[in-house]
Amino acid sequence: MLGANDGIISTSSLIVGVAAAAVGPKQVLIAGVAGLVAGAVSMAAGEYVSVSSQSDTEQADLARERRELKDNVAFELEELTEIYVGRGLDRPLAQQVAQQLMAKDALKAHARDELGISEITAAHPVQAALASAATFSVGAALPLLMVLVSPAAALIPIVSASSLGFLALLGAVGARAGGANVLRGTVRVTFWGAVAMTLTAVIGKIFGTVV
Repeated sequence: MLGANDGIISTSSLIVGVAAAAVGPKQVLIAGVAGLVAGAVSMAAGEYVSVSSQSDTEQADLARERRELKDNVAFELEELTEIYVGRGLDRPLAQQVAQQLMAKDALKAHARDELGISEITAAHPVQAALASAATFSVGAALPLLMVLVSPAAALIPIVSASSLGFLALLGAVGARAGGANVLRGTVRVTFWGAVAMTLTAVIGKIFGTVV
């Protein structure tokens, strides 16, 4: 949802700003496509770097935990026991659970319950980068589609209105999926989309007048 919202807001704002500068539909479309490509690549690169850093941290934590298990397994057993006691088990049962889990896979048990790292939560840089690029591209394609079907004279209002509609829909779906207030989520994302498009339209108009 976040990637798609970014794609809609940034691309529609770019389109509206360029169109407000009295540029023709062809040039507007080229600018929009360039914005889509640049945005998708930027999202992918940023996500890859961020998640790679997280992955490096996780690997360092696992390496440290592996050394600690090798050097002082009794302390690590007690550490895991204390975690389960803190979660509500009585000490004899917590120690029994810790012993059984460590007997099966000590590193996995500590990674999951001490470090919060599991197969589900582990960082995957390439997957995250591709997902960010894909969702941004899908969102950015929506206002671009409006450019293709809109008459030149009505390009700005059609792109603006349709983009706000897309944002409202995504905001409602995202809020509903997350169990949040639908109206609040819809208004929030639509408001900031409108602000972004208004600012770029004003800047484009000023730039077009000056030039």
